[in-house]
Amino acid sequence: MKKWKKITLKVLLACFLTTTSIYLFAPWEYGLYYLKPVPNSIEQQVHEATSQGIDGIIVYVDEANKPARLYASGWHNRQEKIPAYGNALFKIASIGKLYEAAAIAKLVASNQLKLDQSLADYLPQLAERIEYANKITLRMLVEHRSGIPNFTDQEGFDWASNSLDVLSLVLDKPADFPPGTDYAYSNSNYLLLQKIMTETLGYPYSRFINNEILLPLGLNRTFFSIHQIDTNELMSGYYVGYDEDLKHLDQGYVASAQDVGIFLRALNDGSVFTEAERKIYASLYEYNHTGWVLGYSSIARYHRDIDTVVIQFTNTTGEDRVILTGIIYDRIMSILRSQ
Repeated sequence: MKKWKKITLKVLLACFLTTTSIYLFAPWEYGLYYLKPVPNSIEQQVHEATSQGIDGIIVYVDEANKPARLYASGWHNRQEKIPAYGNALFKIASIGKLYEAAAIAKLVASNQLKLDQSLADYLPQLAERIEYANKITLRMLVEHRSGIPNFTDQEGFDWASNSLDVLSLVLDKPADFPPGTDYAYSNSNYLLLQKIMTETLGYPYSRFINNEILLPLGLNRTFFSIHQIDTNELMSGYYVGYDEDLKHLDQGYVASAQDVGIFLRALNDGSVFTEAERKIYASLYEYNHTGWVLGYSSIARYHRDIDTVVIQFTNTTGEDRVILTGIIYDRIMSILRSQ
């Protein structure tokens, strides 16, 4: 496989900008598509998405007091001509941060972790290798206010590597800002939170999430690695301009759209928490998220105004496809709000 270049700042920023601001910078053809009349149904919109440069798409919709619905179109596997299907597994990338933030809230509520304890307290072996480690608190890590550089922005990071020690890319590097003085989304924060949970528990943090979140919610199609699944069930992932299927890369959490949707509703209505845990989480982190890794783009949001969870998975990235996926998602929301 060709070595992947670090994803451009434009694409990374696009993952986190609001849809409105994204449209200001969208390619002209996406702007025209945004203005195109919206179909009458979500099913039509999902099928239409594959004509815009998306190989495959899965959408899960859970409206209050209605049965949840799954939609799919395009290819589950382009090379083998397997059609997309709703219950397929998908790499959800940074959506996994919601599960980890929820786990932190549970551990804080049970006094196994403390939000004001420092990174140096929990991981003393890194105290001299991360600037301000003695001032960076657990809360700052969760909230992306630590100032620790993002490993995906560092020279030497390779999106296509399964063996890279990504933490090493930020050790002994100057902080982006003094802890608590600013905000900057950093994957390094959650890598460190995983290590803190594992060392505190004395067993893998993933087991805690499985026992305390996944099992109680009946989520049996959520996993922490492609090595835990039958990869035939994993939707293929594609990057524009490359013919290779990227499903073989181990890029973290894997789940079905339905599993993500069930978790997201439980997160937002608080049913995944005790009352104490719910209050802690509310002070810590967000309730919706997007995800992006090579070949996989995902959106998970709860819309309080219509009491609806909408999960969208698309398996084509590159060349501003992240902007297109935002437009597709907004068109689906327009359909839902017009019903």
